[in-house]
Amino acid sequence: MESENQTGVSEFLLLGLSEDPDLQPLLFGLFLSRYLVTVLGNLLIMLAVSSDSQLHTPMHFLLSHLSFVDICFTSTIVPKILVNIQTGNKAITDAGCLTQVYFFMVFICMDHLLLTIMAYDRYVAICHPLYYAIIMNPRLCGLMSHCSLFISVMNALLHSLMVLHLSFCTDLKIPHFFCELAQILRLACSDTLINDILTSLLGVGPLSGIIFSYTRIVSSSLRIPSIGGKYKAFSTFGSHLSVVFLFYGICVGVYLSSVATLSPRRRAVASVMNTVVTPMVNPSVYSLTNRAIKGDLRTLISGTFSFS
Repeated sequence: MESENQTGVSEFLLLGLSEDPDLQPLLFGLFLSRYLVTVLGNLLIMLAVSSDSQLHTPMHFLLSHLSFVDICFTSTIVPKILVNIQTGNKAITDAGCLTQVYFFMVFICMDHLLLTIMAYDRYVAICHPLYYAIIMNPRLCGLMSHCSLFISVMNALLHSLMVLHLSFCTDLKIPHFFCELAQILRLACSDTLINDILTSLLGVGPLSGIIFSYTRIVSSSLRIPSIGGKYKAFSTFGSHLSVVFLFYGICVGVYLSSVATLSPRRRAVASVMNTVVTPMVNPSVYSLTNRAIKGDLRTLISGTFSFS
């Protein structure tokens, strides 16, 4: 990373959510508890899907991948936050910051793409039910998952390489609790138009695919003559649609807070919803709206307690 008015960028300063010393234990407890709930909830989803042969379906296969990505996503951010709060050291090296940006972009992009693939899965299940098993075969599901990983890695690599060529001024304070790409671009003295365009494309492409899929799904569901058939159709994609609304609703809120005249602290608080709360809520949404997963989770939890 190049810099202006100084010899080199050796580290950034993460200002966090608050500099009040009395609030640090509370913030530490909040982040730690939510991190543990996120990891435990998503691990239970993965264990339930892998242990029950009835859940060996394309949708649950993708759901287990989404849970794994959510664990990796939060693990990229929260442990560093906890260390900074505990030690009181808010500095992060340029290499550490760039590494965090890279892995954050990998997993956030995979979240977008997996949600898009899951929307396509629901589209095939409702609009082409007779061909569902043929179209959504294990080979295609594996291929789409690997492609999403490849695209995410290349996208993150491109963003990271472009950050390396940015010039930074002397003010290297990031008003956030982690190295978010948007905040780093705000510190750059050089032109970041291309970076901003690429960042926008990250959300626009997958969101367009999701909107297209659900437009066709809703259209097909409304043409079903019986009320029971409509209810069954809507129940097949209700949980995924809830997660999509939650994920993109929070993303839109974070984006609007970044372009609005909000203080940096408030933008950081809004970002907490996307980076910490959403991965924690996803397992609850799927377990509460999916009877098969709910039953398996009850069996796993009761078996754990009876064993202990």
